[in-house]
Amino acid sequence: MKDRNFLDSVMEFERQLESLQQQYNDLKKYVAHMVEDHQAIQTENLHLRRRLEELLSNDTSDERSENEKMSLLDIGEGYDNLARLYQEGFHVCHVHFGSSRKGEDCLFCLSFLNKQNA
Repeated sequence: MKDRNFLDSVMEFERQLESLQQQYNDLKKYVAHMVEDHQAIQTENLHLRRRLEELLSNDTSDERSENEKMSLLDIGEGYDNLARLYQEGFHVCHVHFGSSRKGEDCLFCLSFLNKQNA
């Protein structure tokens, strides 16, 4: 009888080891996927930074005054955030700010975004 219990214990231990091995393999696959995604994002970020530097260097070669450049940079980030929100389907106008557009264009929002852009 003792041998039977010992054999059952060994078999149960083997099943637990196999389960842990499977969990470990799944975790390794997940980590590998996350590392690949991280590398892809870093590469994309590098390309975007280079493109931004290129665009900013083109702006500096223009005949704009320093104040105009600073105001464009200051307005640009806020405008980009509002435009992104609008593209994601939210109102950015004062009438319906923050509510869902439900896929329809809003003349108030478009007018507001065009004022910001001008």
